[in-house]
Amino acid sequence: MSQPRQNKMMSPNLAKQVGDATYTKIFVGGLAWGTKRDTLKRYFDQFGEILEAVVITDKITGRSKGYGFVTFRDPNSAIRACHNPYPVIDGRRANCNLAALGAQKFDPSITGRQKLSSPSWNMAPIPLQGTSTYYNQHIPHYPFPYPAYRYPGYPHPQDLYEMVSLLKKVALSFHTSF
Repeated sequence: MSQPRQNKMMSPNLAKQVGDATYTKIFVGGLAWGTKRDTLKRYFDQFGEILEAVVITDKITGRSKGYGFVTFRDPNSAIRACHNPYPVIDGRRANCNLAALGAQKFDPSITGRQKLSSPSWNMAPIPLQGTSTYYNQHIPHYPFPYPAYRYPGYPHPQDLYEMVSLLKKVALSFHTSF
């Protein structure tokens, strides 16, 4: 078995001694463009000692990419920081989870209790995908946030044309009846 694979299966205490960030590094996404490293550090200081806080920036423009990472000294601090998966940082709702977990996929064959079962080193269960996972509900995700031809709440151009034509007919019939 390779060394990195062994580190992912270690207990948090042993991982801490070895220097593995599997249980101590969290991903923070959805940050405001203006959020700086100090703001990130200031928010997460409440959960424990921070070794590193970084906001990822574009190499060319220097602008924030809207996400970052925070590494804690203690795994329990990282777990406490992820207890609220949607914190408000710098006036904007962000999302955070243990960085080593990566993107979580929805699997309807797994029940809520199995999903939230604690690992062998006994920590409190964390709903990593928010309340929908916690209550074993699926919230559908669509590939595009808006329809390809319009924004929600605005009629399709053809519908708009038909609506204007209908209004003209109603206005003409109303006007001619008096």
